[in-house]
Amino acid sequence: MSTFTIFLVLIIFICFLLVVVIMVQNPKGGGLSSTFGGGGGQQLGGVKKTTDFLDKSTWTLAVVLLVLILASNIPIMNGVGTDSTFDQDAIDNVVPNQTDTTTDGTDSE
Repeated sequence: MSTFTIFLVLIIFICFLLVVVIMVQNPKGGGLSSTFGGGGGQQLGGVKKTTDFLDKSTWTLAVVLLVLILASNIPIMNGVGTDSTFDQDAIDNVVPNQTDTTTDGTDSE
């Protein structure tokens, strides 16, 4: 398993967790906190703490995702995480050398 594959699996896992945390939240202030809390005056079981936890976990997962995406470029730039190898001889056989000019454009015959 290459380094890039490990980064890719971690990125997909963090994306899944981020989707779950975002879907639990309600954009109008309800969501998980209103399910457990009920009223505005009473806060049973630390509902305010639940909202804070969801907000902090969203930002934490977003930052971790950004760091993983940036870190996944390191194996690509070093050529470690790729399965294909760079073969300069094979490229030279396909693309002729452009500096090798045997004729100057005029017909010598």
